[in-house]
Amino acid sequence: MAPQRILRSLPLYHANGLRAKHAPTPAAHRRPLPIIRAFPRTPRAPAPLPLSAPTPSASSAALDLIAGDMAEVDKVISARLDTGVPLVSQVSRYIIAAGGKRLRPALLLLMCGALGYTGSQRFNLAAVVEFIHTATLLHDDVVDESTMRRGRPTANESFGNAASVLVGDFLYSRAFQMMLDSRDMRVMEILADATNVIAEGEVLQLMNMGDASLDEAAYLHVIRSKTAKLFEASTQLAAVLAGASPDVEAACARYGQALGTAFQVVDDVLDYAGDAAETGKNVGDDLREGKTTLPLIFAMQRGRPEQAELVRSAIQQGDVSRLPQLIAVVKETGALDATRAAAAAEAQRAIDALAMLPPNSFTEGLLQLAAQLLERRA
Repeated sequence: MAPQRILRSLPLYHANGLRAKHAPTPAAHRRPLPIIRAFPRTPRAPAPLPLSAPTPSASSAALDLIAGDMAEVDKVISARLDTGVPLVSQVSRYIIAAGGKRLRPALLLLMCGALGYTGSQRFNLAAVVEFIHTATLLHDDVVDESTMRRGRPTANESFGNAASVLVGDFLYSRAFQMMLDSRDMRVMEILADATNVIAEGEVLQLMNMGDASLDEAAYLHVIRSKTAKLFEASTQLAAVLAGASPDVEAACARYGQALGTAFQVVDDVLDYAGDAAETGKNVGDDLREGKTTLPLIFAMQRGRPEQAELVRSAIQQGDVSRLPQLIAVVKETGALDATRAAAAAEAQRAIDALAMLPPNSFTEGLLQLAAQLLERRA
C-alpha cells in the first residue's frame, strides 16, 4: 500500500509534528520544537568559499589522510557482522559492500585527526555510525518502495521487505552493543539522541508525503532530522573522544549539521538534474514518493500559476508521467539555482565552523570536503 493511502487512516497532525487538538499530547510529555531558520525566500549568493575552485581530487586527497584508519574500521565492521544467522550477514554485507561513500565514519576520523585523538575507540564509533546509517537505508528503501540504490537493486528488491527491516533492526541493536564499549555516557547520549531524532525525521517525512503546502522551514526540519543529524553526531563524537572544550564540541557539531544539510540539499538537486548512471538511483524518485523537496518548493514560489499548479498536482499524486515538463519548470523558474545557492550557504556555514579547530592537514581536509560537496554528482 502506498504511504499516501496509509496516511489517510492515521489521526490528523499539524505540520510541526504535534498531534491535532482532537488527540492532545499531555504537556508533561511534550518537548519544545526546535527553532528552525528557513532558507531565505530568494537565496542570496553566499560569500565566496575561502578556497580556489576545488579540483576533482580534493575530496579523495582528504580521504587519503584516513585511508589506514578506514581499513581498521572495515576490520571492525567485518568482525561485528559475524553472526550465526547467515541471512543477517548476507543482507548486511550486500548493502555495506555496495560502494557507498562511507562519509559519516570518514568525518568522524577526520575530525579525530584534526583534534589530535589517536585512540582505538575512533574505529569502533566510526563503525557504529556506519551501522546506524546502513540500518536507516534498509528501512528507508522499504518505506519508499525503492528498487535501486548505488546503481544496483536495493536490499528489499533482492531479499524482500521482511529481511530488510529485520536486518536493519539487527544493525541498530548491534550499534548499541558497540557504543557500550566506549564506557562514556556522553557518547551514548549523543548516539541515542541521534537515532531517536532520525526516526522522528523519517516519520515526519512520511506524514509530509503528498503535501504540496510544505515550506522551507518544514523541509529543513525534516532533512536536519533524518539526514544531517547523523553527520552532526559523527563530528561531535570526535570532539568528545578528544576531550575538546564545550565551544569546540559545539563547533564540531555545527560543522557536521551544516555539511549534512548541504549534502541532502544537493541530493535533492540531483533528483531533477542528475544522471541515473552517476547517481545510482532513478531520476524523479522523490516525486514518485510524493516528497516536497526544495527544488519543488522554489518552483512553486517562483513559477507562473499554471507552472505552480503542475508541480502541486504532481506532488499530491506522486505523478511522474509528466516528469520532463516538471523538470523543465524547475529549471526555467531558477529553482535549481536557488537550491544550489542554499546548499552553498550551508557549505559555507560548515567551513566557518572550522575556524575553531587547530590548523592542520585534517582540518584542511574537512574544509576541502565542504567545498567539494557543491561539485557532487552522485
